[in-house]
Amino acid sequence: MYAFHLPLRLITRASFSNYTVRADGFLSTLNQVKHTAPLLSSLEALWMAYYKWMDNDVLATGILSFVIHQLLYFGRALPWYIIDHLPYFNKWKIQDQKLPSAQDLRDCVTYVLFTHFTVEVAQIWLFHPLCEHFGLRISPPFPKWQEMLPQLAIFFIMEDTFHYFAHRLLHYGPFYKYIHKRHHRFSAPFGLAAEYAHPIEVIVLGLGTVGSPILYTAITGNLHLVTVYAWIALRLFQAIDAHSGYDFPWSLNKFIPFWSGAEHHDYHHQNSNNCYSTSFRWWDYICGTDKKYRAHRQLQAIKKLTNKAE
Repeated sequence: MYAFHLPLRLITRASFSNYTVRADGFLSTLNQVKHTAPLLSSLEALWMAYYKWMDNDVLATGILSFVIHQLLYFGRALPWYIIDHLPYFNKWKIQDQKLPSAQDLRDCVTYVLFTHFTVEVAQIWLFHPLCEHFGLRISPPFPKWQEMLPQLAIFFIMEDTFHYFAHRLLHYGPFYKYIHKRHHRFSAPFGLAAEYAHPIEVIVLGLGTVGSPILYTAITGNLHLVTVYAWIALRLFQAIDAHSGYDFPWSLNKFIPFWSGAEHHDYHHQNSNNCYSTSFRWWDYICGTDKKYRAHRQLQAIKKLTNKAE
């Protein structure tokens, strides 16, 4: 095993014999990390050098988290924007030819960036101190995939459960009128609109995403920041894909029957009720909040068969 089991904050701030690395530039820091810790992988060395170079764990995690979020969110939304402008994919568009206008896109991007630079920045900056308090690991080595997979599965289940009930609450009277209605501006959703939401909603529903790893760390004391980033990436991809407006033959719900996907969530935006869950369908089924959705899909299937027969 590697020798870096000390908390990274100790490694980055203390003067210690074999681990002391002090350099003015990042590349110099990286070279010295590689020299003093040759067993680290290239990614682990980069990670170690970055935290050492920043010399402030909270600031380092905050900047890294914010940059990763922007790259993942807009990077994942971009392919859906391109698909919207390629006629070949129209046959898989759930709501026929309903596409966002240029004004819709401008309004969406402007507002999403506003919430990213205000509400979400605060959440990101609070995340590290909370998790570190409960024992979040940030120092190398990185966790193995055998450790990460069950943790990611638990986060998906935790977030989906929280989201279902919080989402249903946001559809109640004044909560919907003054908060959640903003997200339903687009009855035909598109990828970029996944995080188009009122600041209060961003905070409330964000608790499921950010709170799941915090709670898990508080209970187990065993979680690495790299796993958290993997979780955030998967959660963002899921949310953006669910708002894409497309249902392909190769979509995940065709292989995992209980996966929600765009076909499930699109109905929610069309009708503003039913289908409240995010990743999985089981809470809607258990609570009976997918009956209209299932009846609608059955009717669609019957019409499709009738048209074929004619």
